Amino acid sequence: MEAARLIVIRRRKMKKHKLKKLRRKMKFEWAKVRQRREMRKEKAFQAKLIAQVKAGEAFSAEQYVQEQLRKANENPLPRYWKGRRLPAFRGPNGAAAGVAAQHSQCFAAWYAHCPGLKVISPYDSEDARGLLKASIRDPDPVVCLENEMLYGVAFPVDDKVLDKDFVVPIGKAKIMKPGNHITLVAHSKAVEIALLAAAELAKKGIEAEVINLRSIRPLDMDTICKSVKKTHHLVTVEQGWPQHGVGAEICARIMEDETFFHLDAPVWRVCGVDVPMPYAKTLEANALPQPQNVVEAVTKIIGKKETFIYHLYQILEQFELLIDHSQTISLTHLVVYNRKARKAR
Repeated sequence: MEAARLIVIRRRKMKKHKLKKLRRKMKFEWAKVRQRREMRKEKAFQAKLIAQVKAGEAFSAEQYVQEQLRKANENPLPRYWKGRRLPAFRGPNGAAAGVAAQHSQCFAAWYAHCPGLKVISPYDSEDARGLLKASIRDPDPVVCLENEMLYGVAFPVDDKVLDKDFVVPIGKAKIMKPGNHITLVAHSKAVEIALLAAAELAKKGIEAEVINLRSIRPLDMDTICKSVKKTHHLVTVEQGWPQHGVGAEICARIMEDETFFHLDAPVWRVCGVDVPMPYAKTLEANALPQPQNVVEAVTKIIGKKETFIYHLYQILEQFELLIDHSQTISLTHLVVYNRKARKAR
């Protein structure tokens, strides 16, 4: 009996030993499985990082801009092809604060260059609400360019603006301040600059009419031309670069229109400096148009007009037209006489 009992005890010990050994082996195997999993995760993470680094090295700003322009150029085409209704796009535009050249571009002229696109640029709360609703309802693709510096600005609104059916028609400008001496045309943040400049000019006795474009494409040239025919002077204000800008387009259309003959002085553009936006706060302020720049431009234009009238008065006085009002003389004779007087000098 004792021998049988010893045999049973030995078998039990062997069984326990085998179980412990099997458990240790299983733990070891599971540890190896977990290690292999962690290694696979680490390799996948490293491969992802390497791919991102390679993509960053291969990134080209020029190619990116060309691709975006290609998409913007092709976006209007499906409506002509299939008559599809395309959505509106809204996003920040223009100079912000302390973001240097990477996030300070004005894309108004870029998008307005593409046929088929409608481009709007709201200034205040009324513009933002009415134009955005109009762009959503419009069957054409609309690009809504908003200046992020205006996001936190509170504007007074009428009760009609809060109406659910309130809509601002695309392609219609708004006269923010009436005037009789000079016309200031601006859009988005530049409207604020024009209004501040008009307040300064009012102290000098110059009443400026400020026009908020609201829509870049199509342009409301009727409102601009009517104002220029009344004031006989025009200054365009924008934060974008001068070359091929919104102001340049307005100048060209004025030159091609009968309104050109109503001008008493050349059209003047007040734009951002033709350089990439600097990061320093002082340089950034100097790179963007300020109200003082608009005041200086208006002063130059009005000054040229006064100089022209003074010279014309001298010529008329030399012809003694102020003494005898019965005598008349043609403009051609005045020009010829002025040229002779300059040669004599």
